[in-house]
Amino acid sequence: MTRDSDALALIQRGAEEILPLADLEERLAAGRPLRIKAGFDPTAPDLHLGHTVLLNKLRQFQDLGHEALFLIGDFTGMIGDPSGKSATRKALSEEEVRANARTYEQQIYKVLDPERTRVVFNSTWMNAMSAADMVRLAAQHTVARMLERDDFHQRYQRRQPIAIHEFLYPLVQGYDSVALEADVELGGTDQKFNLLVGRQLQDNAGQAPQVVLTMPLLVGLDGVQKMSKSLGNYVGITEPPDDMFGKLMSISDELMWRYLELLSFEPLATIERWHREVNEGANPMDVKMRLASELVGRFHGEEAGHKAQQTFLARFRQGAMPEDMPEVELPAPDGRLRITNLLKAAGLTPSTSEAMRMIRQGAVRIDGDRVSDAALEMAAGSRHVYQVGKRRFARVRLV
Repeated sequence: MTRDSDALALIQRGAEEILPLADLEERLAAGRPLRIKAGFDPTAPDLHLGHTVLLNKLRQFQDLGHEALFLIGDFTGMIGDPSGKSATRKALSEEEVRANARTYEQQIYKVLDPERTRVVFNSTWMNAMSAADMVRLAAQHTVARMLERDDFHQRYQRRQPIAIHEFLYPLVQGYDSVALEADVELGGTDQKFNLLVGRQLQDNAGQAPQVVLTMPLLVGLDGVQKMSKSLGNYVGITEPPDDMFGKLMSISDELMWRYLELLSFEPLATIERWHREVNEGANPMDVKMRLASELVGRFHGEEAGHKAQQTFLARFRQGAMPEDMPEVELPAPDGRLRITNLLKAAGLTPSTSEAMRMIRQGAVRIDGDRVSDAALEMAAGSRHVYQVGKRRFARVRLV
């Protein structure tokens, strides 16, 4: 174990809230290994960098000598987390949940230490719960408290339907903490209500209530909305190294510092030094390449990170991509915009027919990669560098 002050500083890195902080300090001072829980519903087959914000925090706890409880919500996944949703979420089938859970198990050890990780499934105790047990669980919370949640409250005010099973979600997530006797639970800021329910249920069960630690939701490549596959603004941890590197190089210089704080394992003192150097005139692109190399190296190996950087630099030099280029924001009707219309609207071609001609000639690139499909559609939320010919560039964000 490291000194308590050093441990606390590492735990607080990037955290939004720690509730209550005094409880965490007391448990760290006690010197025993803590059980740190983080739950992930297997709603998609692969993890992206947004998921790794919590994984990184779990790893930091592991490095301090604590045990990570990686909870796969195979039971809650079939309910569907209502957090932040304006409508009832489509529940996954048991087959979908199982398939996605298998990939999670394969991917988490890119970050976590297998020796200090316990993978658990909440179906283990929830499937054994009788109907009477579920009624007793539901009796520990009120409808009025449920409607205090922002998402439920807004839907109720708008007279949008709220299914009864959605009220069960925070109760089941909270009961997971009882079943595991968690000391600390991690979650995104959108999970705060659910995490606090866990404290209440543990208290009702005669356990010491868990400490709640919330982390910010990672903003996606568009620099606006949280990272999400459905928005197309994500970086998947299983993506090819060159694709991952190129996407990370496309983020804004401002967003780069947030990514470094939440995703990098570099010490904060080092990141602060880099920030000072950039403020004094150093090229932020050099810092961004360090970040991209580190993350590609983490998920694909150090050699892959080095090769991806060399490939990016070769494309950069070949395309003579300028550091200063027009920043364009375009609407994407129905959430999509065809590449030919995008090029015209961004002022890179005078017409859609000219855009088609340039694509056929191989003169159009997105983030350095040649475009060959004139029917390609780009998703709202995406942010890329578009190039036509050797000298026309624009950084375009679709909204």
